[in-house]
Order: sequence, then C-alpha cells, then structure tokens
Amino acid sequence: MDVPGDGRADRARGALVGLALGDALGMPTQLLSRDQVRDRWPRLAWFEAGPADSLLAPSVPAGTVTDDTEQALVVARELLEDGGRVDPDRLAGRLAEWADRATAAGGLEVLGPSSARALAQYRRTGTSVGAGRYGDTNGAAMRICPVGIVCRPEPLEALVDLVAAVDQPTHDTRIAHAGAAAVARAVSAGIEGVAPDQILPLALAAAAQGARRGHVTPGPDVAARIAWACGLAAAADAPLDVIELLVGTSVATQESVPAAFAIATTYADPWQACLAAAALGGDSDTIAAMVGAMVGARHGLSAFPADAVAALTAANPTLDLIGTA
Repeated sequence: MDVPGDGRADRARGALVGLALGDALGMPTQLLSRDQVRDRWPRLAWFEAGPADSLLAPSVPAGTVTDDTEQALVVARELLEDGGRVDPDRLAGRLAEWADRATAAGGLEVLGPSSARALAQYRRTGTSVGAGRYGDTNGAAMRICPVGIVCRPEPLEALVDLVAAVDQPTHDTRIAHAGAAAVARAVSAGIEGVAPDQILPLALAAAAQGARRGHVTPGPDVAARIAWACGLAAAADAPLDVIELLVGTSVATQESVPAAFAIATTYADPWQACLAAAALGGDSDTIAAMVGAMVGARHGLSAFPADAVAALTAANPTLDLIGTA
C-alpha cells in the first residue's frame, strides 16, 4: 500500500504484521478461559501449536494465522486493486471465493456467524445490499486494519465512509461500524504519528460517527464501552482480570473491541501487549489481532522482536504481509 515516508512505512508494516502476530499468538488460546490458558501455558511467551482438543485449531502448527489475518488481506487486495476504494459487491465476492478456498483446504470454522450468514445470502441474491443487516459481531473490526493504512485520520467522514463500505457485505450495523471505525482510526492515527494520548479520543470520535451508519441491532454504545474499558484497565492492578471479568472477551463487538483498546492503551511494549491479549482466552485471536494492529501502527514493525517476525513469516510462507503493507 502507498504510505508516505517519515516513518509511516515502518508503522504501516507494523500494523499489518502486528495484526498477524497477535492473531497467531491467539490462535491456540481461542475459546479457552484464562484459567485454562494458564493451566496449559503457565507463561505464554511465544507462538504455540493449537491444542489437539481445540475446537477451532486442533494441532495447527505454532505461528499459523487464522481467518482474521486472511480476511484482512482480502480487504487489502481490494483496496490495492481499486486505488484505495471498495466496491461492496466485489468485496463480498472476494470474501466468498476466499471462504470456498479456505474450506476446500481443510479450514474448520472459516467464517464467523455474521459473515457466514451474510455470505450465504449474497450467494443466493448476488448482491451485498441487505446481506449484513444483522452482522454486529467483531468480524468487521478484525479485518479493518487496511483501511487505517490507506486513510489519514482526517477527514473523519472519509475514513468512516470507507469503513462502512468494507463492512457492508457482512456487518452493516451500527455496532459493527462503530467498532471497526474505532480500530481503523486508531491504526490511521498511529501511522500518522499522532501523540499516543490523542489516539483514544480520535478513536472514540470515529466510533460515535460509525454508530450513525447501518442497521440498528440491540447493544450498548461502543464508544462509551471503549472509554470505560480503558479507564478500568488503567486503574487496575491486574488489568487482564478486569478485562476478562467485566469487559468480556466474546465475539460481540461491544466486548472484544473495548477489550482490545484496554490492552492497547495499558501495555507499553507492543509484543507484550499481543501476548497479554492472547493470554485472555475467549475470542483471543481476534482481540490480539486488533491489539497487534493498533500497537504496531503506533510503534512500527521495528518494535516487534525480529525473531518473532521471522517465525511468523516461516509459518505462513504464502502471505506477503510486509509487501502488502
């Protein structure tokens, strides 16, 4: 993707590689509780293989990414080929084709609940309009990082327009747009070099703007939940405890996106932030992917351990994360 200089290229690469690092770290811990994660890995400090009894990643090799990274790359390719724009119908087709390939290759749960339902409707109707009517889970936020790479944080309206276009095929709801817009603007602001203490207010404004788009589904205000979760974690002696017990770690946008922001704003080191997110359990691959994208955008690719990036690359030889960014 075409990102100007002054350190922005390194931060753009950090965002996309950070997403994949977090995703791969969270792959083996997804759907486990924090206690179960601690029982299996008393000190999670590196990539681990998927447990043999994992529902979603049984015996998957250590360092392997999930659909979170792969769907983000589908979005990135759409943006690259259309000059930073997105045609929702064409993106729906790309996602459907990717899902078919991933399923044929032996993927287990390739799509989340919102995406599976929406793409089934797209296949029946041939249009993305209305397909994402009920999609309010975190699939939109997990794959939105490329929008943050191609968009500047200002003007906000333009960024949210692109977020809504990317979300439309599967997650055309206010809750999903709010969560995705917050993550996209946090990534964009990080790449832009915005002061760390100013990124959260920008993300909250984007969430509020995103919540004005799309269909209504029941749920709390995402911007308010993000602000509350960040304050809660900042004041806690054990941030992961309050995130697990009070914020939540499920696929719900209003849980996982605030959880990701709480970690991203609490942990100073980007690699430790990704490890902390992976150790949460729950929808840990997605939470850690969002954390990795946000902290990677702020700190840059060079802030992650070189051996971790090398291990990620070796485990996923068909991905061109650095070249794509």
